[in-house]
Amino acid sequence: MKIPSFPACILLFIGLALLSFTTYAQPQDSGTALKERIQPYSENSFYWQYDGEPLFLIGGSWQDNLFNHPTGLEGHLDLLTSVGGNYVRNVMSHRNMGNVFTYIQKDDGLYDLDHFNEEYWQRFENFLEMTYERDIIVQLEVWATWDLYEDHQSLGGWSYNPLNPVNNSSYNKENSGLPVKVNYAPQSNPTSHPFFRSIPELDNNKLLLAYQQEYVDKILSYSLQYPHILYTINNETGEHLQWGDYWADYVRNQAEEMGVQVHVTDMRRNENIRGDDHGYIFNNPDRYTFVDISQNNAFSGLGESHYESILYVRNLFKDLPRPINNNKNYGGARHGEEESVARMGRILFGGAASARFHRPHPIEDPGAHEAKSDYGLGLSPRAQKIIQSISRVTGILAFERTQPRGDLLHSVDEVYLLAEPGIQYAAYYPFGGTATIDIEPTGENFQYRWINLDQGRWSKFGTESTEGLTKFTAPDSGHWILVVLKEFSNN
Repeated sequence: MKIPSFPACILLFIGLALLSFTTYAQPQDSGTALKERIQPYSENSFYWQYDGEPLFLIGGSWQDNLFNHPTGLEGHLDLLTSVGGNYVRNVMSHRNMGNVFTYIQKDDGLYDLDHFNEEYWQRFENFLEMTYERDIIVQLEVWATWDLYEDHQSLGGWSYNPLNPVNNSSYNKENSGLPVKVNYAPQSNPTSHPFFRSIPELDNNKLLLAYQQEYVDKILSYSLQYPHILYTINNETGEHLQWGDYWADYVRNQAEEMGVQVHVTDMRRNENIRGDDHGYIFNNPDRYTFVDISQNNAFSGLGESHYESILYVRNLFKDLPRPINNNKNYGGARHGEEESVARMGRILFGGAASARFHRPHPIEDPGAHEAKSDYGLGLSPRAQKIIQSISRVTGILAFERTQPRGDLLHSVDEVYLLAEPGIQYAAYYPFGGTATIDIEPTGENFQYRWINLDQGRWSKFGTESTEGLTKFTAPDSGHWILVVLKEFSNN
């Protein structure tokens, strides 16, 4: 074999390096250059930008683990984008009929943790490709905690999990240190579950940790190729904070080794977002570069207190803004359907970065994925209208330049305001009513329009010659958003 000359060697090395990077850094067979990664918006990092453009993340979907429901998935994602949605949740779980598990199951019924199930990973890759093609941002949850505790749904829970020592041939109860039964649900405080104590800072269970690392490595081998992924370490965990820290650092370090930057958070189970565990996440911006306050959308966050809690978090970040995500907005079984809809509005008007209707558990039939449910509106017909309406508002409102400005509201019912004073204003009326807005005089007329969240249609233009306090009354008692602009497009 002839050895190339020195310059040729250099060129060959560079070419191979570029080929390696391209293979890793671009979605498979996309045929196009990789889009700019999702990251905090450069001019206001309370919000996200993707491919260089600011966006408010809004969505709803029929399952948490969308990748593991391939039947009808493409149509479901198309439906979401058709109503202006751009955001889904994806938990790496296996809990429903038709889902597949992570590892190969042998003829004796036991799983082999040294051999992955390629069908599981093919589904994952297909999901990543579909969402990338549609510009849908994915918030990916690495550890599906509900698959590791008591049983629920059809296949969820420890008794079904391949990592349970009675379900695999790779280790046993004694050498893994893992139980064969777990009869409790995730808690708001650390449990005794050894699975969440494997890291060096806790039990230093090297055997178990090696399998956990191999699993996370496999996830990242696919997901780090794509620019539209946000990472959440756990789904609503109460386990030791060190557990989340370890995996947040692990994900970030793996990404850095591949030359990419990712954004990571952890989701605590505690519904009191003023709690110490949430405070720990809030106070570690270098490790947790965004936050998720989904539990504020559960039992404890009702009415105006729900909005005030968003402002509480936002105020904590006033000197170092970060996106505040809401990956789950729970449904009517907890607080009534109208409150669930109102929360979507409050999330936007509280200056948060994302809002998503929770899935319609316990529905498992793909044919029913547009039906509403008590646990979340998902992508039901009503959810579609709400998503469409909010996306239309954010399509004409430069929301990334606004701030929550309740101080500009006077003589007000329950109304919430975003404003860039003298330029643009938007007010959300959850239940109709009247508000007087202190609009900065400019010597010019302002135009305004209303949109009803359940109808998705703009009203006719109205014009106001504003000289400070201006009264606006919603057309009726429904969910209304008012937009007031100096210049109104025809969207």
